[in-house]
Amino acid sequence: MNEETYTHLMLTIAQAFEIVAAVVLIAGLLWSALISVRILVRTKSGERSYSLMRQAFGGSILLGLEILVAGDLIRTVAVAPTLDNVIVLGIIVLIRTFLSFSLEIEIEGTWPWRRVLTSGATVMKRAADSAKAE
Repeated sequence: MNEETYTHLMLTIAQAFEIVAAVVLIAGLLWSALISVRILVRTKSGERSYSLMRQAFGGSILLGLEILVAGDLIRTVAVAPTLDNVIVLGIIVLIRTFLSFSLEIEIEGTWPWRRVLTSGATVMKRAADSAKAE
């Protein structure tokens, strides 16, 4: 495999990660709205419905961010591992990590290091379990 083919393949894989992340975000929004409406109809509690929507969609945003970081890693490390690109990747990862921490604090109400580690998928599963319990 020559260098041009390898670079094209890695860029295609990184782009696929970005597409998957976008699909996760869109599907997460639709799924969050669906379970939120379901809870609203069952319990007549707008507060509970809103809280569940925030938790479920926050989890899908976290999952989407995790997938985007993977795509950025592939693009930077496999395609063009220059010092400038690695610095840009580091900044992107720092920003996304800050966003993830902020979302986790907003969803859970506690600092991430004061509880068991979670991921976007874990938060989404917890929201689905909560919706089934209602």
